[in-house]
Amino acid sequence: MTIRRISSGGAFEAKVGYCRAVVAGDWVHVAGTVAAPLPETGEPPAGAAAQCVSALAIIERALSEAGAGFSDVVRVSYMLPAADEFEACWPVLSATFGDNPPAATMIECGLIDPKYRIEIEVTAYKPAR
Repeated sequence: MTIRRISSGGAFEAKVGYCRAVVAGDWVHVAGTVAAPLPETGEPPAGAAAQCVSALAIIERALSEAGAGFSDVVRVSYMLPAADEFEACWPVLSATFGDNPPAATMIECGLIDPKYRIEIEVTAYKPAR
């Protein structure tokens, strides 16, 4: 089995020692992903829904580099410091996964920094063609 690592160049990758995604055979494992900082402020967007959009854009780039997309995602985990903020993300998630919803889990927990309101981790299955 071939293993390929994909880096997004995010600040935490070097600090913590991980990569954005690992392609292992037909599987794509995307690390927990938070929102990217806005260029004008250096801070993530305000609110869980806006951060969800940002995190999904980072995940989409990693999946694309791995030769996969959201339709290939079989498992997703959502981590939020406040469960009551999750409902604001539902329309974004429904639009993202559409007719191909993955198995999903939402966990209320502390994140690496309180400015982050959601972290998303996905696993995709993309058989070699």
